[in-house]
Amino acid sequence: MPSKPIPGSTGEVLTCLPSPYIAHAATGLLYLPRFLAKCRYVKAHGALPKSYAKNYKRGIDRFLCLHLGIDPAEVEKIVFAAADDAEVEQRLRALLPADVRAAKWNRELAQKGLTPAGQEFLREALTAMGCVDRVGEIKTVPDLIDFDEGRIE
Repeated sequence: MPSKPIPGSTGEVLTCLPSPYIAHAATGLLYLPRFLAKCRYVKAHGALPKSYAKNYKRGIDRFLCLHLGIDPAEVEKIVFAAADDAEVEQRLRALLPADVRAAKWNRELAQKGLTPAGQEFLREALTAMGCVDRVGEIKTVPDLIDFDEGRIE
């Protein structure tokens, strides 16, 4: 039977966040719904758990925003200021470039972790989670996120 993460090995796990593989309905961008959900969580709770806070507006959040040519703080400001999801979407339309190059970003996201350095990162993370037997099966950073949050058995 394949191993599962040791409870607490990565810190608190938020299962309320969507998978990195969920596409934003209006743009087709993978991961954007997850970043927006993190912003909403911070708006509602004041902060993310420590295990998520270290990469908030950094890591993949930042890579997505770099791809779009925007600052992650601008997305956070939109979510914080908006009264509802419709207003978030309206403000995002004004912020995002006309061509978000969704296919390019989606391909890059799906390949995060496939470099030799990325594979070493995944190996270390899976070892710390008590799941060394999953090395080679959990192939990308988005897979690691889904595995940690229970979406991959």
